[in-house]
Amino acid sequence: MRILAIISGEYGQRHVDNIRRHAPEGWTLETWKAPAAFPLIIDYPEDFLPQSFAPADLILSFAETKSVAELIPEIAMMTGARGVIAAVDNEAWLPRGLARQLTGWLARMNVACTTPKPLCSLTEHDYKVTRRERETYESEVIAEFAKYFGQPDIRLSVDEATRTVSRAEVRVDAVCGCARHVAEKLVGLSVDEVEERAGLFHHHFPCLASMVKLNDYNHDTLMHESGHLLQENLAEQLKPFVQKKYITPGTKAE
Repeated sequence: MRILAIISGEYGQRHVDNIRRHAPEGWTLETWKAPAAFPLIIDYPEDFLPQSFAPADLILSFAETKSVAELIPEIAMMTGARGVIAAVDNEAWLPRGLARQLTGWLARMNVACTTPKPLCSLTEHDYKVTRRERETYESEVIAEFAKYFGQPDIRLSVDEATRTVSRAEVRVDAVCGCARHVAEKLVGLSVDEVEERAGLFHHHFPCLASMVKLNDYNHDTLMHESGHLLQENLAEQLKPFVQKKYITPGTKAE
């Protein structure tokens, strides 16, 4: 698969570096650094683009300015891309209304577009747009990317005798590499502490999603939502091993 990543700063560069380190054999990844400043209205997108791009199947937008969204249809046309993933790890970089516009512009070109919010909510068939809403999509190239990078899937093996994690295999990494970072630290932990410690490891990576509180996430942040997605993946697997303690009111704990 041929990929073009649009970046504008350290946020996007970290994503690109992780993809390059762990992409399947046969993938190629080119990057384009978008201009640092744009006018309020972009009349001619071609004025801000190079004369040509290498052909690409998939465009990844990690831009840290909303103006780049107006360039993406032109870039898709120039590259021949069949799919676009425009990350929403900070709503200031791609507001919800603009994300819908971008999806519509590309749909008219028969180019699939996903706008996962946060980026690590992307799966092979859908992605989050609010805390309770997921949007489905149909795109072979986006689904192929999401098989390896998207909503984290860490498969745990547990030593039942010691109730500790004996292995943590990353089947799907977050695009930024956070899931791989967390998995490396889980081996040897008691099953009773895995979920909480995973949340701390996730934040200390550090997670690259925004800390701005959002109404459509119940006044929570995308950084916390990202952590919840990872913890939920682990908690479901640990249910058979975690020992629950119950306290009866009016009695002393043993």
